[in-house]
Amino acid sequence: MEKNKTIAIEWLQSAQDDLDSIRYLLHVEHLTNIVAFHSQQAVEKSLKALMEYHQLPFIKTHNIEKLYRHLKQYVSIEIDYDYLELINELYIESRYPGDMGLLPEGKPSIDDAKGFYEFASNVFKMAMKEIH
Repeated sequence: MEKNKTIAIEWLQSAQDDLDSIRYLLHVEHLTNIVAFHSQQAVEKSLKALMEYHQLPFIKTHNIEKLYRHLKQYVSIEIDYDYLELINELYIESRYPGDMGLLPEGKPSIDDAKGFYEFASNVFKMAMKEIH
């Protein structure tokens, strides 16, 4: 279990890096799509930390809905599924030009970006609490 906890903490440290990156970008309107990407990454890494901690088989995917469905029977955290679904949909599309997959209005607003950051931070904090 100690090895699993060590790896889980490494996942959380990587998620923390994404959250730290968001803080630098959060108020830059033309980078809200990048905030969406880093929010997804922080959630994904937090969920993978929990999977590692609970010694669950690794799932090679970026789909955070799939990760959460696989994980939720083993953890005590509750995640807002609407936000999870939204961030999951924005993940790939947030990295490339155009408005495919972005919100109906195009790029997320700064308020949207703040919501993504808050959601990712909450998932991270719940994972931290469960692992520590």
